[in-house]
Amino acid sequence: MTGVSIDRVSFDYGGAPILDAVSLDVAKGEFFAFLGPSGSGKTTLLRLVAGFGIPTAGTIRVGDRDVTSVPPWKRNVGMVFQSYALWPHMTVAGNVAFGLEQRGMARADIAAKVRAGLDLVGLSHLADRRPAQLSGGQQQRVALARTLVIEPEVLLLDEPLSNLDAKLRVEMRQEIAALQRKLGLTTIYVTHDQEEANAVADRIAVLDGGKIQQIGAPIDLYDRPANRFVAAFLGTANMIEGSLAAGGRFAAEGFALDGVSGAAGPACLSFRPQDVSLAAGGGAGRILHREFLGGTIRYAVALGPHRIVVDTVHHREAPVFAPGSQVGVTVDPGRVVVLR
Repeated sequence: MTGVSIDRVSFDYGGAPILDAVSLDVAKGEFFAFLGPSGSGKTTLLRLVAGFGIPTAGTIRVGDRDVTSVPPWKRNVGMVFQSYALWPHMTVAGNVAFGLEQRGMARADIAAKVRAGLDLVGLSHLADRRPAQLSGGQQQRVALARTLVIEPEVLLLDEPLSNLDAKLRVEMRQEIAALQRKLGLTTIYVTHDQEEANAVADRIAVLDGGKIQQIGAPIDLYDRPANRFVAAFLGTANMIEGSLAAGGRFAAEGFALDGVSGAAGPACLSFRPQDVSLAAGGGAGRILHREFLGGTIRYAVALGPHRIVVDTVHHREAPVFAPGSQVGVTVDPGRVVVLR
């Protein structure tokens, strides 16, 4: 069953195109992410799903309902904003109760739902505090509880962790993912952080320039990017421009690789830093720079006119190459992607 369906949605602002014929389906109960750089259109698309704007063209459906022109309060979707948007003069319990009160629910039912919502996010003991007395992570939980108590059909999260420090972001994304799995709630999550999207989403739509570049599971997008943008945006990618011969030999200035699959012609060879190995004793590569990252050593290596990144697993017996040293460079042809 479809939780959210977006069909050829376009949106212009002041005559400038923001979204261009975007189409995707989010399955019921799926954790889906919109991922892209600033200005890619991901937040605009989320706000259209929420009802904070009407598409220039196309339709949006929630379940079996066409909600393209339906106001936000009639869509049965809940949105957690980047700023959390908590009422500073209200207690935690008052903030969580607000949406229920607007729906005219009986006072006893509101109290029961607020208790259940705060229990769900582990904040029952802070019900009487004001937002200013809470940490960033606690404020985020209040915003989440306030949205969940109205029992939305779809949960929308707009960069919900961007105001938190790095350690707390990791903790909170794990909590959000666990909560979503527990509730089975159709969820759309907007972020510019590819690690964040990879960690929580069942599938990701990568956007750039108002268009979808690729949709897929995080591992599939990383291993099989559809184009140069996706390859570069999802992690670190080495990309070498050259040509591929019919026999499977890729050639570029200062670099050649046999056993590459793909159609003959001009091509860009993409491969990840961990798919390259280095060997001592001289070779075509020269170490430009070295970073020790604990479990990994990252090298910048000159290979002819190309600069590539190589990650090697660190352990006590592993060789360490000094900047300036010549090394052999081996790329696994089974792990490269040919991009056009």
